[in-house]
Amino acid sequence: PTPVNIQDAAIAAIRDGKHGYTPSAGIDELRAAAARDMGSRRRLDIAPDEVVVGAGAKPFIAYTIASVTDHGAGEEVIYPVPGFPIYESQIVANGAVPVPIHLREARDFAFDPHELETKITEKTRLLILNSPHNPTGGSLKRTDLEAIADILRLHPQVWVFADEIYSRLLYDGEFVSLATFPGMRERTIISDGASKTWAMTGWRIGFIANRALAPVFTRWITNTESCASQISQWAAVEAITGPQDAAEAMRHSFLKRRDLIVELLNRVPGFTCKTPGGAFYAWPNVTEACKRTRCADSEAFRKRLLNEAGVAVLADIHFGRRVPGDGQHIRFSYAASVQAIQDGVARIDAFVRKGGK
Repeated sequence: PTPVNIQDAAIAAIRDGKHGYTPSAGIDELRAAAARDMGSRRRLDIAPDEVVVGAGAKPFIAYTIASVTDHGAGEEVIYPVPGFPIYESQIVANGAVPVPIHLREARDFAFDPHELETKITEKTRLLILNSPHNPTGGSLKRTDLEAIADILRLHPQVWVFADEIYSRLLYDGEFVSLATFPGMRERTIISDGASKTWAMTGWRIGFIANRALAPVFTRWITNTESCASQISQWAAVEAITGPQDAAEAMRHSFLKRRDLIVELLNRVPGFTCKTPGGAFYAWPNVTEACKRTRCADSEAFRKRLLNEAGVAVLADIHFGRRVPGDGQHIRFSYAASVQAIQDGVARIDAFVRKGGK
C-alpha cells in the first residue's frame, strides 16, 4: 500500500481545497522536488523548468515518439525486446517504424552495443532504453552505456527515451543513467515517476526531464490530459520530500522476495532463472519445463499453469516476439507476499514434476 504519510498529504490537500486544475506542467513544488530528486540520484543538475509532471509516466512514451518522429514518414524507433508492450504499440500508433533490438539471456538481458550500431540508419529518430528492465529485471551496466553513448555521438539525429521508473529498485551494482555521459544529457529524455518507488500506481504521477522538449510536452498535456490530479501531485511532493523509511522497507522486502523466488524457481525441474538486478520481476527460462509438460511453447505453458495449477504468470510473447535462439520464458512479479510466492512456486513444481498430468 501507499505509505501512510503520503495518504495523509493527499487527505490534507483535499481538505485544504486543492481540487482544481494546475498548470499543465505541474505545480511548482512538485517540479522542484522532482528536479532535485532526479538530479541528485543521477549526479546531474536538473532545473525545475526542465521537468514536466504527467498523469503517470506512460503518456510521455507517446508524447516523445510523436514529438521526434513524423507520422507516416518511415522514421524508425529502436526499442528493447522483450520489453514493456506499450513501446511497440505507441511506435505503431504514432506512424513510426518499430525496430526491435534483442535483450539476450547470455548478456544478462542486455543488448549488445555492436548490434545497436547495425540497427541505426539515417531514418532512426529515437532509441528507447529501460533500466532496470521490465520484464526481465536486467539492467544496463556502465560499460554498456558508455559504448551506447559512443555510438550515439556518431548519429546526432537520434534522441533517447530513458525509462528509469525502476531506478530506485536496483539491488546489484550502481544505477547509471545514459544522460550522465558526455553529449547525452541534451538528447536524453529521462522518465521517472512515483508508481514503483512509493507504491502509487493508481495515483498516476510521472515525471519527465529534458530542457528542449519540456515546452513541447507541456503543450501535449494542455491538449490531452490538461494536468495531473492536483491531489496526487501534493501526495507526490510528500513522497519525494517526506520520510523514506517505508520506501526503503519496500525495497528491502523486494530484495528478500527476489532472492526467495529465484531460489525456489531454480529448484523446479526444467526451470533456469537468472538473478534479476532490479525492478520486481523474475524471467525464468522454461524451455525444458515446456518439454516435460508437453506444452508447445511458453504461452501454452502459461495457460496450463493458470487453468490446472491456479498460478497466473505472463508468457514472453506478451512482451514482443521471442528472441531468436533464447528459448521460452515466462514472467513472474514478486510484488506479492512471501506466502503467495511459496505457494505459487510449489504448485508449479508439482505440476511440472507430474509431467503436466
